Amino acid sequence: MLRLISILALAFPAFALAETPLSAEDFAARVQGKVLTYGLAGEPYGAEEYLPDRRVRWSFLDGDCDEGFWYPEGEAICFVYQDTPSPQCWTFFDTGDGLRADFLSDPADDSLYEVDRGEGPLFCAGPEVGV
Repeated sequence: MLRLISILALAFPAFALAETPLSAEDFAARVQGKVLTYGLAGEPYGAEEYLPDRRVRWSFLDGDCDEGFWYPEGEAICFVYQDTPSPQCWTFFDTGDGLRADFLSDPADDSLYEVDRGEGPLFCAGPEVGV
């Protein structure tokens, strides 16, 4: 019986190690002071700068940035931004190749995957100025 369990564990490693969401402390330790670029379905999606005191700066890679903050909510990490005041909650996982974020409001959505990690700052063109 033990041999069968060992064979199954080797054949199906996903069953051997259950996927556990990152805690708020683990998430903070991985992102604090970094700029992470996320991809969706093989394409660049956006980047987020993780600032002190759980503050963040998000951009869809267009030079416009949205300031906000994050907080833990159970196993989720929720974000509130100036331009999007309703919380957007995600579950983060360490894939070994970077972070994966699953959007909780719509589980059918594809996950975001970390595709790059840098020191920052995030490129923000600043507010639009007119005449």
